[in-house]
Parts: sequence; structure tokens; C-alpha cells
Amino acid sequence: MGYSTIEVERMGASLGAYVHGVDFSKKLSDEQFQDVHDALVDNSVIFFRDQDLSREGQMEIGHRFGTPEIHPIVAGSNDHPELIEVLKPAGEGASFGTGWHTDNTFFEKPTMITMLYGIETPPVGGDTMWASMEKAYDHLSDGMKEMLADMVVVHSAKVAFDPRTTADKYEGKHSLKYTYSDVVNEEVEHPLIRTHDVSGRKSIFVNPMFSIRIKGMTEKESAPILQYLYDFSTQPEFVCRFRWQDKSIAMWDNRCTQHFAMNDYVEYKRLMRRITIGGDKRPV
Repeated sequence: MGYSTIEVERMGASLGAYVHGVDFSKKLSDEQFQDVHDALVDNSVIFFRDQDLSREGQMEIGHRFGTPEIHPIVAGSNDHPELIEVLKPAGEGASFGTGWHTDNTFFEKPTMITMLYGIETPPVGGDTMWASMEKAYDHLSDGMKEMLADMVVVHSAKVAFDPRTTADKYEGKHSLKYTYSDVVNEEVEHPLIRTHDVSGRKSIFVNPMFSIRIKGMTEKESAPILQYLYDFSTQPEFVCRFRWQDKSIAMWDNRCTQHFAMNDYVEYKRLMRRITIGGDKRPV
């Protein structure tokens, strides 16, 4: 796709691109915002370097994409509860976003877009990887596509935020504040194969953090199918990897990606600021 106000440098063969020519310290024109939106749809995850992004600026961009979300378990900032300050102090392991997942698929209306700003990043380590669930779908066999076409998957936070196995999160032992609520054990249903509401492209919509089972099957019966899809969709050919720097931005489309935050920088501090934008409910 052609863009009139930005330059887009593709990063990987399956997904990812660097976007040049945007200054998030200033209000984007409608034309430039549309270019950024289109670049995100085209590439699934886009990256910006050397950006001075204020809290208010991040909120403004969030509102232009849709409705910023308040996370029901992880506390946001006092002044802007939609913004989560993701702090990992030096000497601690990361506790947020480690492991392949798609943001908040345990929501009735899963998160559409995530925008993460790097305020203080480690000199080495702490990379993030993204996997294209569209490319993964494209490479499935016709027989597998047919089998999966009408399947529905049950999603929940009951494993990822189980107080019996993640009690340290609720006991104030991490820099992020976690609050237990009934939402942890709620279950929602989403199609296993999702059609993107803008591009019309199909993708596999499951992730090992929040996908619990296939509707109509037990967890044990579901496990071989889901595990195959987890392994298949995150193979290196479908993945890009981003090295963070201070004042970098990553913006990704949760409708068609998974991501994985590397936990390999225990000795360093990292501070990020995150906002997520609400999506819609796909019919099942």
C-alpha cells in the first residue's frame, strides 16, 4: 500500500515494519493518522524510534484508534488508569507478558491494539517477538483449515492469574499491582479462526496463555490440537524480533498476532508505558 506522509521499511517477511516520518510529540494530522493506521493493518506490528511520547500524547493516540481499556487485574496510573507503567526493577525477573500470548483474549471484547512505549530500556536483552497468526493460517493445509473453520475456543484468565499458582502477584511482591477479581475465573468464547474486520484476512486466534479448551471438548481432548497450533504458529518463519531502545514505540494488532517478552535482563531495570484499545466481539 502506498503512503503519503510516512515511509515504511519492512522488517520481516511475515510481519513487522519500521515507520519513519512520524513525530508523536505533535498531534498527527488526519492524513498521517490514517497512514499509521493503514501501516499497522498492512504489517500487523509497527515500530517507531526516537519518540518523545507524553502520557497525554499516548492517551490521545489511543482515543483516535478507539476506546482505551482499563485492565481489570493490573492497576494503571493514578492520573490515567488506562496507562500501565510496566516497571521491572534491576535484580528482578519480568512478571508481565512473558510467554506467547495475545493481549486480553479473556475479555468478552478482546483488545484490538496495544501501544507500548520504552522509557528506560536495558542495554542488552528484553527484546520482544511477534508471530503472524495470518501467515500461520495461510500455511495450514486445506484439510486442517476445513477442520478448524467452525471451531470455537474458550478463553479465560483462570490459569495466567490463578492466585494459587501466582500468589506472589497478589501479595505485592512485584512492582506491578495486581488485584484479584471474579473476572479471573470467567470464561468467554471466540472463533478459532478469526476474520480481520479491516483487511478481511483470516488468522488463527488462539494463544497458550488464555485459550483453555475447544468448545464441546474437554481440556485433555483439546490439548493436542491447541498445542499443535501454538507450536506451528510461532515457528521462526512467522516471527519478527524487536530490540528495544529508549524512546521506542511498538504498536501491534492483537487481532492477528501473538507476542513474547524475553525475560533475559534480570540485572537491568526496564520501564515501559502501555495502553490497549478495545476491540469487538466476533460472532461464534
